[in-house]
Amino acid sequence: MKIAFVKQKYSDFGGAERYLAALIEHFAKSEHEIHLFASEWNVRKNEADVAPPRIIFHKVPIIRGLSFLEVLSFALNARRMLKREEFDIVHSFERTLYQDIYRASDGCHREWLIQRQKIDPWYKFFLHKINPLHRSILWIEKKIFREGKARKIIAISKRGKDEIVKHYDTPSKKIKVVYNAIDTNRFDLPDREKIRNEVRHFLGISQDIRVLLFVGSGFMRKGLPFAIKALARLDAEVRLIVIGHDRMNPYRALAKKEGVEKRVIFLGPLADVERYYCASDLFIFPTIYEPFGNVCLEAMAAGIPLVTSRICGGSELLDEGINGYIIDNPTDPVEIADKIKMGLMLERKTICDYNRQMLPAYSWKRYLEEMSILYEDLYQEKKLSHAREKKV
Repeated sequence: MKIAFVKQKYSDFGGAERYLAALIEHFAKSEHEIHLFASEWNVRKNEADVAPPRIIFHKVPIIRGLSFLEVLSFALNARRMLKREEFDIVHSFERTLYQDIYRASDGCHREWLIQRQKIDPWYKFFLHKINPLHRSILWIEKKIFREGKARKIIAISKRGKDEIVKHYDTPSKKIKVVYNAIDTNRFDLPDREKIRNEVRHFLGISQDIRVLLFVGSGFMRKGLPFAIKALARLDAEVRLIVIGHDRMNPYRALAKKEGVEKRVIFLGPLADVERYYCASDLFIFPTIYEPFGNVCLEAMAAGIPLVTSRICGGSELLDEGINGYIIDNPTDPVEIADKIKMGLMLERKTICDYNRQMLPAYSWKRYLEEMSILYEDLYQEKKLSHAREKKV
């Protein structure tokens, strides 16, 4: 097959990029012809200093400076360039105007604007309505979800699928739920106790202290303020480790205001985050809006209880009372604190045994198999469609 992938900024490392990089590697090994349409890319060589699978790059020009112009110019120019060639499959990881498959990894923007009213000042609701960036995203989103600018839409959770159907009346059969994948070996470490001791010694935390872990960038959306407020309602011996990228000062100030500044440890973004899962007793993720949240899978692979919001797609993986708890109101510190207390009482061995049984369903092998079937089915569907058109 001749396959085109679309991603405005591409690298073979990072969050959503991992899924695109895995697909490129998988299909390139099967001798498919791979094209990538992007405005910029950063491709590194692997440890053996071998170049990545052969990709034919197409640079999509964009208008820089204003974010809404970048979004619109990329969508319009990508469509123009893609139409110049015949592709068997066009798979976009961005909101664009020309694709066979759109992966809705950012969820439904209309739903996000509704949910962010929980944390924004009242006047921002009106500003969002006239903000050209939001208007541009919603216009493209409508083209994809309601006006059929994609043959197939991939939602990364059932909740994500329901949101698209609710806001855009998209036919349910057009949306396929494909959950994210996890490398379980990275987080299920064999020398867990040794690593736990090392990390806690490095942080100056004794073994009898309960440790909560928060991982995520964009702290407000991911609910860190409410995790800090919940910490103030927990036993004084409980600590909170915060890993991720954002401005630290507002959250340090909040921790001080809540009287827990000595109990919150800000570490910034880390490459060896799996060691900190190992050293923690519970993962807290009271996000305001999250289509899935790979950190949920990471916590499960590490075998620690997960407490997250119902609005988070990753909550669909939880069996409450066995491997974690779900928060109904992520802005309520009292509910968050109660769910954390309940989560800390769960039996660690039971969690590990339960998660080890379910996690194979979220392996990279499963993900690539699902995507291969989807590509083949869509390829055959397009062939039949073209054959009918020729007869007419």
